[in-house]
Amino acid sequence: MQNSTAPPSKRSKFEKQMDKVVYFLFFVLFLMAFIGSIVFGVATDNDLDGQRMKRWYLKPDQSKIFFDPKRVVMASVYHFLTALMLYNYFIPISLYVSIEVVKVFQSSFINNDINLYYEPSDRPARSRTSNLNEELGQVDTILSDKTGTLTCNSMEFLKCSVAGTAYGHGVTEAERGMAMREGESVNGWDQSKDPSAANPHIKGFNFKDERIMDGKWVHEPQAHIIEKFFRLLAICHTAIPDVDEETGKISYEAESPDEAAFVIAAREIGFEFYKRTQTSVAVREYNPETGSKVERVYTVLNVLEFNSARKRMSVIVRNEEGKLLLLSKGADSVMFERLAKSSRSFEEETRNHVSDYADSGLRTLILAYRELDEEEYRIFNQKFTEAKNSVSADRETLIDEAAEKVERNLILLGATAVEDKLQEGVPACIDKLAQAGIKIWVLTGDKMETAINIGFSCCLLRQGMKQIIINLENPEILSLEKTGDKDAIAKASKENVLRQITDGKALLTGPSGTAEIFALIIDGNSLSYALADDMKHMFLDLAMSCASVICCRSSPKQKALVTRLVKIGTRKTTLAIGDGANDVGMLQEADIGVGISGVEGMQAAMASDVAIAQFRYLERLLLVHGHWCYRRLSSMICYFFYKNIAFGFSIWLYEAYTSFSAQPVYGDWFLSFYNVFFSALPVAALGIFEQDVSAASCLKYPLLYQEGVKNLLFGWRRVLHWLGNGFYTAIVVFFFCSTALQHQAFNPDGKTVGMDVLGGTMYTSIVWAVNLQMALSVCYFTKIQRGLIIYCLVMLYIFFLGFGSLSPSLSAIGYKLFSEVLAPAASYWFTCILVITVALLPFYAYSAIETRFFPMYHQMIQRLESGKHDDDPEYCDMMRQRLLQAPTSVGFSARLAARANKLRRKNKNQPQ
Repeated sequence: MQNSTAPPSKRSKFEKQMDKVVYFLFFVLFLMAFIGSIVFGVATDNDLDGQRMKRWYLKPDQSKIFFDPKRVVMASVYHFLTALMLYNYFIPISLYVSIEVVKVFQSSFINNDINLYYEPSDRPARSRTSNLNEELGQVDTILSDKTGTLTCNSMEFLKCSVAGTAYGHGVTEAERGMAMREGESVNGWDQSKDPSAANPHIKGFNFKDERIMDGKWVHEPQAHIIEKFFRLLAICHTAIPDVDEETGKISYEAESPDEAAFVIAAREIGFEFYKRTQTSVAVREYNPETGSKVERVYTVLNVLEFNSARKRMSVIVRNEEGKLLLLSKGADSVMFERLAKSSRSFEEETRNHVSDYADSGLRTLILAYRELDEEEYRIFNQKFTEAKNSVSADRETLIDEAAEKVERNLILLGATAVEDKLQEGVPACIDKLAQAGIKIWVLTGDKMETAINIGFSCCLLRQGMKQIIINLENPEILSLEKTGDKDAIAKASKENVLRQITDGKALLTGPSGTAEIFALIIDGNSLSYALADDMKHMFLDLAMSCASVICCRSSPKQKALVTRLVKIGTRKTTLAIGDGANDVGMLQEADIGVGISGVEGMQAAMASDVAIAQFRYLERLLLVHGHWCYRRLSSMICYFFYKNIAFGFSIWLYEAYTSFSAQPVYGDWFLSFYNVFFSALPVAALGIFEQDVSAASCLKYPLLYQEGVKNLLFGWRRVLHWLGNGFYTAIVVFFFCSTALQHQAFNPDGKTVGMDVLGGTMYTSIVWAVNLQMALSVCYFTKIQRGLIIYCLVMLYIFFLGFGSLSPSLSAIGYKLFSEVLAPAASYWFTCILVITVALLPFYAYSAIETRFFPMYHQMIQRLESGKHDDDPEYCDMMRQRLLQAPTSVGFSARLAARANKLRRKNKNQPQ
């Protein structure tokens, strides 16, 4: 309960920006009404010349308020209120309703996407709210849980290096992703995916190598080292065997999944750990001489346990021959320096293998041993026992010092490589998201070493990337913790974290900061101080300057606080993804919460905005559906503003032409039906069906996603462009129509144009212009879209005929307007054609110039997809390079680039 947060009410940044545009249009509306009222008041005041009325035809003496020169102020106020109602088309009230309808359809597309359906668990994607669809296309930072989200929380023994020889043909998700990126076949084996495998998949064991399996290791040149290697794995651990009484099969309960994987690997090779007592372990070993298994018992004398400071574990055992053996396994950073000088014959090969394993995202440990003489062990055991029995504050230090003296002069055996099994497709998904310019943070409750290994596995970290590690495991803090002075510990810890953050920022801004890539790794204790009000902005600056950020040992509350800091500090869209109840606060705090309906229950999915079954589906959810939703809504809203301004401003222009008489140029029914029958349906179809590029192109060119992150399609520049286009259309329609029809006979009878003819001509031009503008704007012309545009234009003439056939008391100025006045007049048709052409010409010219000389990402892709420039391969290659040149620091694409740069530097430095 202490880690819980109240569920917030989420509203997209898109809608908030749309509100600002509406406020701006409110201001324009008030300004237009105010200007009109002032002009109307001045004209009315000047209408009285002595006792004579200049505009006698308005009959101001019979007016209650309007046009009465003696009541100018009240007349202006009444005109202002009338104008507000008359120009209300500037405020698209129906837009909000249309958006909600469109978002419901967009959510249904996400829910019914077969590519987001996970068949093993029968779980489709679920958009649990329609308010945030467009936010999916604007995500700048993803904050992800690890266990159950990136990984399956299943360790598997994959490879090993023994005596300088690499064994194991397994392939990791990271290697598979890199091979796919290069267009190469994956040369590796995965038992869980091999239908031809004779035996069922063994959990924790994904190893295959004919040279050492099935007892064939005895024929290897270094068979005696292989024997010691796997015997060490069978003995050096704290696992407990669990024998099934019915089947006799043995399973293991271990402190960590990787320790269980080591014991299982030893069993599969021929060294089966089957029994543990308080003082011994029993192992069934393969006997090379007899070819059968023999049972051996090893007496466990001491266990030197693993901790984050030691980064290694050792056991001291006595074998049946009476020899004392120290068996040790640990991180390469502490094990290589403890090797004896005489046992480094294959150290270089092992180091190279470890580097390759780490680059493939595998977790590595070095295995070594040595024999102890009785006197050396007696001295160690005495000191070790005294340290363990100590009750002083420095008990742990004494134990570590005793262990330090015996864990030296080790003999190298080799290295293990274990994969923390990632969910399928995670490295490829992260690579695509990174190419799309999305930053990815990992927030996990696991220890730092585990999180770092997962960072390598999913390609968030790589060899050569500088790691800025912030923690409180230093002698100063450890010594203060022994005193128990909480105030002093807190003060020193805060200063220490501040110093590490400052040093990290100095690294970024230093001489090497411009050339090297950095990753930030911070533990939970340090994070509690880094999130303090006086330090959190420095921490955020450092984190945002790093290519990857990993927060370890994070509590659920800290996950939510980090998410809030990123959301508020960057003012950009954040997405949190997790699968457990401990991720709920983070999901609720982010702009978008994505829950994974996994093995940890449905709490995260139920508290999320969107629920998916696998992390890899995030790629399609964002790059395809997110981009489409953003594109559709931005185009729909901009067009909505355009068509309403074109219509509303034409009314204002006629008002100005008639001294702001408050008389609309269009009839009441014409005003009412404009947004109902003649322009509403095509714009709704635009928001539902529009696709600027195909789904395959969205995934092929992830840089396209940056249009949403940078808000290129709904920024103020884009909005003002469409508003200006609306004003321009209204100006062209009014002035061209009024000028073309002025001072001339409208038909053969010699009748001149009245308000009805001018209004009918303007209305026709407006409806045609906005619908043809729609046709020019649409990228994905479906039959529905085409049919709705035709429907609106046909409905215009049906309305003209139907409304005009009503009695004059109902149709007023529309009586027989089209059938007897407009349709027979050639000038009506010529004027409409001219006005529509001039109104659309600038947009067409602007689009053509932009597409050819200043193309946006989607326009480049459209030209490549159209194939119109296949005869100009140089131009096509230039566009492809611009689209595929997505500079990224994480993902296997960045890892491949780093490898290529390393090889180029190596070749350059070699003598010719």
